[in-house]
Amino acid sequence: MSARIHLPTGWVTFVFTDIEGSTRLAQLLGPGYRPVLAEHRRLLRRTIVATEGAELLTEGDSFFLAFSDASAALTACLTAQRALGDHEWPTPEAAPRVRMGLHTGWAEPRDGEYASPEVHRAARVAAAAHGGQVLCSAATAGRANPLPVDASLLDLGLHRLRGFDDRERLYQLVAPGLERQFPRPRTADAVAHNLPIQVTSFVGRQAERVELRELVAGHRLVTVLGAGGGGKTRLAVELATDLVEQYPDGVWFVDIAAVTDPGLVAFAIAAVLGLRPEPGRPMVDTLVEYASARRMLIVLDTCDAQPSACADVVSRLLAGGNGVRVLATTREPLALPGEVVWRIPPLSVDPSPDGTESDAVALLLDRTTAARGGREPDPAESADLRRVVRRLDGLPLAIELAAARLRVLSVGQLAERLDDVLGTLDAGREARVPPADPDRADGQRPADRGAAQTGATVPDPASPGARSAVERHLTMQATVTWSYRTLGPRAARLLRWLAVFAGPVDLPTVEWLLGDDPLDPLSVLVDKSLVLAEPHVAGCSYRMLDPIRAYAARRLAEAGEEQAARNRHVAWSKHALERAHLGPNGQPVTLSLYALDPLAGELRAALRWCATGGSARTGLRLAGGLDQWWRERGLAREGRLWLFRLYGRLAETGEAIPEGELAAAYHMHSLHAGADGEFAEELRYSQRAEAAARQAGDAGLLARVLAGRAAPLVDMGQFAEAERVCREVIDWAYEQGVDSEALFAVLRLAELLWRRGALDEAAELLGAARPVEASRPVDRGRRSVDMLLGMVALARGDLVAAHEHLLAALRSRMNHGFHGRACDTLNAIAVRCAAGGEPLTAARLFGAAQATRAGLRSASGIYDAYWTQQQTALRRLLGDVVFDEAYGEGSALGLDEATALALGVEHPDLAADSARFSARPGGSGPGTAGTVPRQPTATADRHTGHA
Repeated sequence: MSARIHLPTGWVTFVFTDIEGSTRLAQLLGPGYRPVLAEHRRLLRRTIVATEGAELLTEGDSFFLAFSDASAALTACLTAQRALGDHEWPTPEAAPRVRMGLHTGWAEPRDGEYASPEVHRAARVAAAAHGGQVLCSAATAGRANPLPVDASLLDLGLHRLRGFDDRERLYQLVAPGLERQFPRPRTADAVAHNLPIQVTSFVGRQAERVELRELVAGHRLVTVLGAGGGGKTRLAVELATDLVEQYPDGVWFVDIAAVTDPGLVAFAIAAVLGLRPEPGRPMVDTLVEYASARRMLIVLDTCDAQPSACADVVSRLLAGGNGVRVLATTREPLALPGEVVWRIPPLSVDPSPDGTESDAVALLLDRTTAARGGREPDPAESADLRRVVRRLDGLPLAIELAAARLRVLSVGQLAERLDDVLGTLDAGREARVPPADPDRADGQRPADRGAAQTGATVPDPASPGARSAVERHLTMQATVTWSYRTLGPRAARLLRWLAVFAGPVDLPTVEWLLGDDPLDPLSVLVDKSLVLAEPHVAGCSYRMLDPIRAYAARRLAEAGEEQAARNRHVAWSKHALERAHLGPNGQPVTLSLYALDPLAGELRAALRWCATGGSARTGLRLAGGLDQWWRERGLAREGRLWLFRLYGRLAETGEAIPEGELAAAYHMHSLHAGADGEFAEELRYSQRAEAAARQAGDAGLLARVLAGRAAPLVDMGQFAEAERVCREVIDWAYEQGVDSEALFAVLRLAELLWRRGALDEAAELLGAARPVEASRPVDRGRRSVDMLLGMVALARGDLVAAHEHLLAALRSRMNHGFHGRACDTLNAIAVRCAAGGEPLTAARLFGAAQATRAGLRSASGIYDAYWTQQQTALRRLLGDVVFDEAYGEGSALGLDEATALALGVEHPDLAADSARFSARPGGSGPGTAGTVPRQPTATADRHTGHA
């Protein structure tokens, strides 16, 4: 370092930067890495010169800088990240992803360098960041005043930096042009495990736990093997919970049952570990490199859902480093070198030597007590309890089912029933269980996966091999096989066809599916426990357990009925979706996403068939019915994936589809991409939607599509261009006589006007939009007009108007299931509370809104900087300790509890000296205290438009 460089003294902001994955990037680019590195250095140095930062050290891809001003340091980092992002690199894969960390502390240079712990703290802040992310400490955040234009700091909470005993509050720099979504910071206090919390007690299995623990201690790959219902998952989780302290880098649970594509197995594991894809590199390579130097246990549950892919990834992980161990649950071995296969035994049915009940009886007692509302079985029933568990051969799932029946039967009645069933059973025929998931009872597994992926065969019941199996090997598969062969033709057909449903169905649905009176065959299936009848106030619902459904689905395919049955299910799903939008009189009603929640599983099953063996056009119509539901439930990415699969099906089949329907699908895709943070994809599909809508010649459709064009512009920070587009669309739609179809453009324009402080124009625009919103069933439940009028009132300092509009919006959004939008409203009510002298309530609402939004994996959009600004001001008012305590209390609230808290906020004072009546002319921007009289058309008690 040149002696002529001036090193700041006193309060110094230190900055560390380096390229994430620089070694991999160098290997990827080879000789091309040197010019990329040189260009990276040039871009960073240009920002340093412009902000008068002192470059202390440059080594490889790293920079160490010192600034006398924290604001200048943040500006330098922001400018550098934007320059890196805007630069035209040789290829997208060659673009370096630079992480940056800042910390401010008191330091004095000695002999041309700093010897201070503040330097080390800054380095640890940088080490916690991800490529493309700028993190800073609370000290830097406190001294960075003002922040760069349009920038804000996102509070990431307290973290323990490696090498430091205290906790440091970290902030992420948020600004247009910077990536927003990152995994958790790489700090020392990362969660040690993600094992699921069990809601029922774990009974027995002491000897098995000891044996399995010894195997895991001595071998790197242990596979727990067993038939469905054997309790593999539960035992693996219980064991892993005991081992958390032994693995410094964590114990991680990965549910492969949720992975629908073999290529996504590595992504599922990486997501649990907090890893992100790297450009130009397979995800499995990133995963292996991360795990190679770590000591961790990975629990892979239900590997039989993707056996080959699991085997490939596990093989790579084990070969990549010695510290990784894998505990897998499956119904078939992974067939890898070094694999120890441990078959889970049934629960013991014999009493212990000390006279205590067997594990199987203990489980039945525990579950029966729960099923009977806490009432334990009578001691006189003990003998019958033992009869039941012996007839069930100690299988945990069978015992759970037996306990559920004891809600309506005595143990003696159940024992007699099971004795009659098992007495006619062929001697314990074994069968390989199809790949369903009978270890799990959460209904999350796709209903048709067993039929689609099984390679299992079931012996003919009449074959000698089947008759020779011993009774102690009884499994749920054998039970279902026996039950199935005792069915008459109508009952057997109903069982097969019911397999297309993913969840419970009511009697009219069964009747619709069968096309005949189902009572007779349905009674047979319920009596044979192939279908469970669950009474409700409105009537019974009927469902099959997953292993039974998988078995029935396989029989459906073997019978050559799958195409007809699944098409029938798709037709039912389409009809159910249409009914959710209509009232009893057949007229459209205000869309409630709660009406779609129960249909989600069925619609996913229908979409799966449309994308693999059915009509892609019908699939796009089904996807359109879930348009808002996906985004409001934080599932925009899932919606995008379904659309991609349906596009592929269209290309495969060449199915004809009108341009208008394609335009609607592309428009929906654009909205999903924006909600998922994929802004380039958002703009691309918006343009495709426009082209298809123009081809269709439908002015209303084109207006809806064009109205959405401003969204990607806002997401990319092009606010002036977005405003221009909105005005053009509104004018064009008016000329075409389809102005109601441009409602989205009107609302977006109002947001933009609010943002730049044109409050009078925004209020006038919204007043005119209210009757339009009220006339549209798919839009009025959101009460966007009231939400925006509330934001305008906040900017004016009119707490009465803000209170009325925002509470009206919140009630409607919660009443109709718009959870994502409700979070925005909670934030707005928090601002209203802060301005109205209720800072603790404000902090709680901010915490609740952020926690819910994080669960929905969605950003705050155009309001983000405003919320951050308001929270920062509130933190200054309350102080860190009080704010964090209240914020944490809010984070622990569910959305319904947070809504109740918000709706319970007292109405502002309506006295003559209220701020509402001290109006000043003219609009003011967000966050200002100026007020103006409310627009008469914008009151919450007029033109509610709420159906």
